[in-house]
Amino acid sequence: MRYSMFLSDFDGTLVRADGTVSKRNKDAIARYRAAGGVFAVCTGRMLTSIVPRLKELGLADGLAVAFQGATIADVATGKLLKDEGFSEEDALKVVRLLEAEDVHIHIYTVDALYANRDDELLRIYEEICRVRRTAVIEKLSAFIEEKHPRVVKALAMVEPEKKAALAARLSAALGDRFFVTCSSDWLVEVMPAGQDKASAVEFLSNYYRVPREKIAAIGDQLNDLPLLRAAGGRFAVENAEEELKSQATVVPSCEEDGVAYAIENFAMGD
Repeated sequence: MRYSMFLSDFDGTLVRADGTVSKRNKDAIARYRAAGGVFAVCTGRMLTSIVPRLKELGLADGLAVAFQGATIADVATGKLLKDEGFSEEDALKVVRLLEAEDVHIHIYTVDALYANRDDELLRIYEEICRVRRTAVIEKLSAFIEEKHPRVVKALAMVEPEKKAALAARLSAALGDRFFVTCSSDWLVEVMPAGQDKASAVEFLSNYYRVPREKIAAIGDQLNDLPLLRAAGGRFAVENAEEELKSQATVVPSCEEDGVAYAIENFAMGD
């Protein structure tokens, strides 16, 4: 086996546009695991969103990587093995900047989602991720100051044509203590620096005692760049951002079972 661990992004990579995962992908993952390979999903989603989907895939054990790598849990028991997030000061700095941008904002604790607007964007997000917001609170910065939730992640939902400019403004304003990235055509995410998918590769490499050169990774969005750069085998689905494809072996799109293709033709090869 060329790669004894295979790490996959979820949305736009493993899952198709209609929210389903193909039988071919499921079967390839099952064969890979039966042969002794370690398979894990690394996503920006919250745990309560991704764990049910993993169980649908037959992944009732192993680890779930959520919030870009800030949170890692045992799927079977729910035990948190990694539990990182913002300081309150840093969470407030991020949220106040987003409020000044007058955008749709989400903040997350490990198991809760708070939004500042109840609109169509929120309903689309809830449908895609199969989660419900805990509450809609217009002034999220005031909520943080009053209730002191431990914020793991913040994001903004914007029109695709505004995404890059917003990410650039946030990066310039926040500096290198924060990680600003894009996880879909309409999501700009902010995490504490160091809490990205590369940190997940490091954790999983140590946990399973698999050297990085024996780890393969696949993704589609800019938030997957740290994942690919930390892995020995780098793959991008055909529908991926060009920056990813320029640094990876390109496989078929998420609609054409690119994860299965990479497992069958590369990970399980000699």
